[in-house]
Amino acid sequence: MSNSALKLLAASGATDSATYVDDVFSTYLYEGNGGTQSIDNGIDLSGEGGLTWIKSRTNTGFHFLFDTVRGAEKALSSELTNAEISRSGSLTAFNNNGFSVGSFAASNGSGQDYASWTFRKAPGFFDVVTYTGNGTAGRTVSHNLGSVPGMIIVKQLNDHSYWRVYHRSLGATKNVSLNLTNAEETLTAIWNDTAPTDSVFTLGNNTNVNQNGSTYVAYLFAHDAQDFGTDSDESIIKCGSYTGNGQPEGPFVDLGWEPQWLLIRRTDSAANWTVLDNMRGLTGETASTFFLVPNSSDAEQQAGYAKVSSTGFNPMINNSYTNTSGGTYIYMAIRRPHKPAEDFDADKLFAISNQVSTEPNNVAGFPVDMGIRSLITGNANYPRIMSRLTQGKNLQTSSTGSEQTNSSFAFDYNNGYMKGGGDATIVVAHMWRRAPGFFDVVAFTGSATQSERTYNHNLGVQPELIIIKDRNVGLNWAVATNQGAKSGESIDTTKNHTGFGLNENAGINFSTTQNWSDVCSATTFTTNGAASYIVSSSGSVYQYQSGNTFIAYLFASVDGISKVGSYTGTGNDLNVDCGFSAGARFILIKRTDSSGDWYVWDSLRGIVAGNDPYLLLNTTAAQVTNTDYIDPLASGFTVTSSAPAALNASGGTYIFYAIA
Repeated sequence: MSNSALKLLAASGATDSATYVDDVFSTYLYEGNGGTQSIDNGIDLSGEGGLTWIKSRTNTGFHFLFDTVRGAEKALSSELTNAEISRSGSLTAFNNNGFSVGSFAASNGSGQDYASWTFRKAPGFFDVVTYTGNGTAGRTVSHNLGSVPGMIIVKQLNDHSYWRVYHRSLGATKNVSLNLTNAEETLTAIWNDTAPTDSVFTLGNNTNVNQNGSTYVAYLFAHDAQDFGTDSDESIIKCGSYTGNGQPEGPFVDLGWEPQWLLIRRTDSAANWTVLDNMRGLTGETASTFFLVPNSSDAEQQAGYAKVSSTGFNPMINNSYTNTSGGTYIYMAIRRPHKPAEDFDADKLFAISNQVSTEPNNVAGFPVDMGIRSLITGNANYPRIMSRLTQGKNLQTSSTGSEQTNSSFAFDYNNGYMKGGGDATIVVAHMWRRAPGFFDVVAFTGSATQSERTYNHNLGVQPELIIIKDRNVGLNWAVATNQGAKSGESIDTTKNHTGFGLNENAGINFSTTQNWSDVCSATTFTTNGAASYIVSSSGSVYQYQSGNTFIAYLFASVDGISKVGSYTGTGNDLNVDCGFSAGARFILIKRTDSSGDWYVWDSLRGIVAGNDPYLLLNTTAAQVTNTDYIDPLASGFTVTSSAPAALNASGGTYIFYAIA
């Protein structure tokens, strides 16, 4: 059922499931085994239909496109003019949760790394149609996209031909070829100078698109159809254009959301196509990103061609791929996953693991967006925090130090992160997935001005806890929360209780008591303003230096899954109700009215009735194993009477973050 229909049902009082980008698109990375394997990417191809595009990352080899209309093992190569071929052992089946591959080297060679992109048929997103040409200009072909296409790709199946591409930014008088580097051409015989509609597209009599008796496949991509999300009023795909500026940071392309996948091509001059995605390193910084070229069989390459933000992307560096000065570029962008936290089980949003010898070394069972790695034996360089948006970069939570680079902190896996091994017995990893309502990560660039600075985020609700760090210089971590109060005060969540660092054990500085709603909303957070700002523990304004890069981690409460809260100590056993049904797997506690460390417990190391090992995020110390400061509680956790003042002083105030 289309989301347009869902809107009508909602208006009439009926209900049905909403559709998210998570349901219709997937970038899935896998390692070939030379035999057979099934790829579970969560996309229903057997029931709904669609397209899967596969390319070896490590080896030279053809791109192969398979769709459910033509059938399994029917392959087309985007860099070739060749007709459709049957490849036994290639993509062998379309499944209700992905696809299966056989022993064909281009899709499952032993030891090779592969990228796959799956597009499910869905009104407002994508459609596949086949047709037979009649050689007559003006011929129309029906489709079920349900909206005006933003991009159409056509390939003849029974003979050699160019891949012809329509793009809304070029218009119906022009086209480019997916398999060529040629600049755009003006040719009436391709689209008959007729723009597509929400039900048909029109062809000329060119043999590449409409030779009499020849068969063709067309892939249709929507543009900005407001049919997705919880209220069926959000878009997940946009097709547009921009003009390059030749600068290290190109012009900002405002999509209104953060992209996870980009297809870009210069059209006013000869150039390659390029595909970028957030699983292979499309990040929020200028660092190199892995890319593949649809018109080339080359293995994956690396260059800093684009960076993303919460509302769009910037093409990067002066190059023909994405940002030559004065160059005209077309793009197709697909939104990052935006299914709300309530649609996931807690173990698909947060995971804890020790290290394993195979890659990824820390297994989560979902694509990890942020991880904290701790060495339980203690280490001068730990704990460390890293994220997909800054892939390969990391910060030490117990230090004011600037960001460091380590290629082992890799996120190009669908089920965890980290490569390069290490001592499995001493590593514990806590891993988060970004999801509206639960957790978000924002990479942004600062400004030297003291005027109010507002940054966008995609948490979708007002954050309850924000942690920020300058990645370029040695400054304290800044923490803001709407929880906690001075000793003796009642909790006032309308105040911005800020002023302590993740690397410190100092209490909260209450020099700022702005309304929390002035500091952050469901879409933005504010730093450095006359009315609201985030401060360090000393009370001084946290300087957002011009050109410096920053990382922000945003947390919120989700019923039954996570809880950002506060409590007042009693000195006796204290039950903290988080609204959970089977206790907490992760607990973070910090005293706010006086000094106190950042304590961390987790169920992997033990949250039990006896001693519970804890780590401190603000120190390099080894875990402590001989204390019983917390106990399990079905609805949350219990702080015991044996806990020190840093956790349970009578009248003391504390903030906590817990995950079920």
